[in-house]
Formats: sequence, C-alpha cells, structure tokens
Amino acid sequence: MAGSEADVLRTVLDRWKSAVDAHQPDQVASVFTEDAIFQGLRPYVVGRAGVAAYYAAQPLGLTAAYEIRETRRLADDAVLGYLEVAFGFTDRPALRVYLGVLVRRVGDAWLIGHYQVSRLD
Repeated sequence: MAGSEADVLRTVLDRWKSAVDAHQPDQVASVFTEDAIFQGLRPYVVGRAGVAAYYAAQPLGLTAAYEIRETRRLADDAVLGYLEVAFGFTDRPALRVYLGVLVRRVGDAWLIGHYQVSRLD
C-alpha cells in the first residue's frame, strides 16, 4: 500500500477504532501482529491473545476517538505514530491518553506491532 504516513496510520487505526467501538475484542486483536507488544493501562502483554483479553475486559459502550499528532516513516514497511486518544464511557468522563504505535506491513496488510499508552495526569 502506498500513501502518506497519516494515510497508513488511518487505515489501521480506523479498523482498530471500529472494533473497539463495537466491543469486538477478537477483531481488535486482528489489527495487531502475531507478536505485538501491547501496553495499555495494565501490565504489558505480547501477542493477539493478550490484546483480545485486554479489550474483552473493557466495559460495554467504550469508544475511541483519535487524533494523529506526529508521524514518521521509519522504513518502507514501518510507520511510527504519536496520537491523542479519548476513550469514551457510558458512565463517566472520557479518559484522554497519548498513544505511540508502530505499524508494520505484513504481506498486503498494515498491522500494529507496538502499542504504548501513556497518561500524563
């Protein structure tokens, strides 16, 4: 897939967002590489099973809205992104975090190989 770094990130993150918003943990995990390093707001996990378990534990009604802040193409098959994400809930205010992702082209698909959330509050 050719395209700007932001286009590459949006391709992956729109699939991620859609699956998060629909509370489909296995679909969320399918957006990650088999060996993805995933750091949410709990201890890190490696691989799709850990990603699916993390999102399965999230409350129903969770939504994600992201804004890309910075991008860097590290290689033809690797794009780094820095984002701001607001996770919405049905019963409390949104949680705003910063997210660093590394997406890699695996075959014909772009997938998340590294995901790191930071809270600065």
